[in-house]
Amino acid sequence: MDNSLPAHSVPPRFPVPPPRVVVIMPALNEAAAIGQVLAEIPPWLGAKVIVCDNGSTDATPRIARSAGALVVTETRRGYGAACQRALAHLPPETDIVVFLDADHSDFPEDMPRLLAPIQQGNADLVIGSRTLGQAEPAALLPHQRFGNWLATALIRLIWGHAYSDLGPFRAIRRTSLQHLAMGDRDYGWTVEMQIRALQAGLRVVEVPVRYRPRIGVSKISGTLASSVRAGIKILHVVFRHAIAKS
Repeated sequence: MDNSLPAHSVPPRFPVPPPRVVVIMPALNEAAAIGQVLAEIPPWLGAKVIVCDNGSTDATPRIARSAGALVVTETRRGYGAACQRALAHLPPETDIVVFLDADHSDFPEDMPRLLAPIQQGNADLVIGSRTLGQAEPAALLPHQRFGNWLATALIRLIWGHAYSDLGPFRAIRRTSLQHLAMGDRDYGWTVEMQIRALQAGLRVVEVPVRYRPRIGVSKISGTLASSVRAGIKILHVVFRHAIAKS
């Protein structure tokens, strides 16, 4: 597949000082990938990176540190738990928080596409949509596509907003994220953020991003059992918020 989606490889000229960006990367046994991911973050963004090691038994923390990332540890397993731990270490001057997977499935070079709507004052939360962008055929498996479709269809039915994806590659204003008071500590982190953003009246924008097969084996979609657990958790979050809404 031609992954030729524009990636803003040349730094733009900012009319005002550029925002202070912090990249959050949860990681669990991603030694084969995390060095490449960190190397591909556009250096001209001046972004700081916080990697939350979620119990790796390989060289993930060492590789991340050697690449200049701040590494923190969360012993409780869970995507949301790792995100929460990393967020506790945000520098006080942070303007925008970007969430990026450590498995090389996202294209860090596409990060400026996520930042632009916030920088231009048009959005508070920007979701990188794999379905609107260029996802390689093997990157999103059929059960992932179905789960995305089901969850976003339910959100549209209940809250009236047409999301196209629950993509984890996203950017949000720090002040908006604090307002959401995120609580999920597991697979429901992404869908909870998107639902709470609607409930809080945030300006939400989706932008197309590229997506490729990850390096290594997925902890979620790699096995049927993990995929089922993740799907149940996502649906639980949707229905829990729907009941609270009624």
